[in-house]
Amino acid sequence: MIKFNNVPFTGRELEYIEKAIASNKICGDGQFTKKCSEWIEEKTGVSKALLTTACSTALDMSAMLADVGPGDEVILPSFTFVSTANAFALRGATLVFVDIRPDTQNIDENLIEDAITDKTKAIVPVHYAGVGCEMDTIMDIARRHGLLVIEDAAQGVMSSYKGRALGGIGDYGCYSFHETKNYSMGEGGALLIRDQEKVEKAEIIREKGTDRSKFLRGQVDKYTWVEVGSSYLPSELNAAYLMAQIEVADKINDDRLRSWASYYEQLSGLADEGRIVLPVIPEECEHNAHMFYIKAADIEERDALISFLKENGVMAVFHYVPLHSSPAGSKLGRFHGEDRYTTNTFERLLRLPMYYGLTQDNVDYICAKIREFYSK
Repeated sequence: MIKFNNVPFTGRELEYIEKAIASNKICGDGQFTKKCSEWIEEKTGVSKALLTTACSTALDMSAMLADVGPGDEVILPSFTFVSTANAFALRGATLVFVDIRPDTQNIDENLIEDAITDKTKAIVPVHYAGVGCEMDTIMDIARRHGLLVIEDAAQGVMSSYKGRALGGIGDYGCYSFHETKNYSMGEGGALLIRDQEKVEKAEIIREKGTDRSKFLRGQVDKYTWVEVGSSYLPSELNAAYLMAQIEVADKINDDRLRSWASYYEQLSGLADEGRIVLPVIPEECEHNAHMFYIKAADIEERDALISFLKENGVMAVFHYVPLHSSPAGSKLGRFHGEDRYTTNTFERLLRLPMYYGLTQDNVDYICAKIREFYSK
């Protein structure tokens, strides 16, 4: 069976984990956490990057930093993972879902402004498949209406929009280092902060609401509880695992891009015939090959293709059930405008195996089986 995902492993992970153990500092914010954070800051240009236990908790922190609360509204796409919504629902905000674009599956920037009310607090673009949303338009809307922009860049590490790193454009950005992502620490993420003035509060929230970070830097003689917070620091063992991958981030990125390009080339014939739809990468975006997907004609054809591939030893999967149609989504939010593409995309989209180390032979085989399916 060709797996849908394979956990990235470069060969130095165990060595670094052993070094972390030998340092007698494994609870977080040790040498590997600091190196990973510095790498993110250098790549994105943000004032501060804080490793977190997950992208979910990075989003939680961003909602707290944005002071989102009951009575506020947050605009986001429905075609996303539940963590995007949970962060703001946990703070008591109302979720306002808008439709996505049919080309990139990202939030339709042209529908955002109509969804804004006097209760709107933030816009949360999700960079689907590591392809950037139209951030210039989104940032312009936010500036004109006095709103915050929180990027869910869970899939966007090493991707950019007009030369700017995803996650580093809005007020806050959130990365994922889950085992399904391009770079992994098992479970983990990062919060990216653009404004230096917000860093101290973020450190306090991350350290259970205490000013422990200032104490460790010698800025105060003791630390105490100063804000509401929680334990958002990942283990140093997780950071050590991640460090082994970001050291060779370009190698991993190039490997994935080669697989992505091969899929695209080999399946272009079916797209030209109108049998499937392939991903679209806007000219202003540089993607990271986080995902390769195709769109079938409808849900019946997609499910039949998934079954056919599974019978032939290939694990392919569909993606997000739209949040607005879920029990929690219908209770905690509303869909603004017409659902032209969100549900349609869910019903047609199929993701193919994509991971570091995917062989050319495997890509060739998968593409051959897809062509075989459509030849019948």
